[in-house]
Amino acid sequence: MSFPDKVRIVEVGPRDGLQNEAKPLPALMKIKLIDDLAAAGLREIEAGAFVSPKWVPQMADSAAVLAGITRRANVRYPVLVPNLQGFEAALAAGAREISVFAAASESFSQKNTNCSIAESLARFQPVLEKAGSLGIPVRGYVSCVLGCPYEGEIAPDQVAAVASELISLGCNEISLGDTIGVGTPKAARRLIETVSRRVPLNQLAAHFHDTYGQALANLYAVLEMGVGIVDASVAGLGGCPYAPGASGNVATEDVVYMLGGLGIETGIDLQRLAEAGWCAMDHIGRAPSGSVSRVMRQKRPV
Repeated sequence: MSFPDKVRIVEVGPRDGLQNEAKPLPALMKIKLIDDLAAAGLREIEAGAFVSPKWVPQMADSAAVLAGITRRANVRYPVLVPNLQGFEAALAAGAREISVFAAASESFSQKNTNCSIAESLARFQPVLEKAGSLGIPVRGYVSCVLGCPYEGEIAPDQVAAVASELISLGCNEISLGDTIGVGTPKAARRLIETVSRRVPLNQLAAHFHDTYGQALANLYAVLEMGVGIVDASVAGLGGCPYAPGASGNVATEDVVYMLGGLGIETGIDLQRLAEAGWCAMDHIGRAPSGSVSRVMRQKRPV
């Protein structure tokens, strides 16, 4: 086992983070956040989601956000789409990269998307076909990979089956999401061992939530196995809707700090990253949930 020389961080705060915040961030503030994250050195930033505003009102202004950001040539700005209609809307707004979202739990799939896992994958087929014909990369998210709020523990083979199907449909990589943050390092390693038998390791991303304070430990475990793609949310934006008051996505600042200590290159300016998060959190009205950001803010000059 050995750590990768470089790790690609996918910043999910402006989408996955903000959609779980009770107080919405105005489009102009989202645009500033994304531009600030790019200036800090992030090279892949989730910019929004073209989903029903009835169900995810925080993402209703995604077209305006895409129109307002200052696009950098070396930065990718993927957006989430649930179906062909969402994909068409994303294309019209100028999206050049998309992602789709499936679950490893039948109960979660039914409650979150009102369809079975098989039905959700069938919805993605025309999206992936059209994206492929246009040369648009597609990332596949799989939720509840280490546990489900309705079913409890999820078998790694179940996750591997969904991940493999997404790859066969045309996804170029799979993000494995511990949606409720119940995973531990041993379970995370077992998950990667199982899924990597069906999906190449270099096509797997780790998406760990910190509900039980295990996210960094889980990341360390899978980095040691060679996983080189990590999802994280600036300032720990977002929460866990299934555990009120709990933290959500692992904070990007904490990930960058840990990777730096391991000698792994990220190319991210930690100070500028933290400042980008503070600005967003000030508007939302709460403190950063990540440890590194909180310490840096306490030490900043007044």
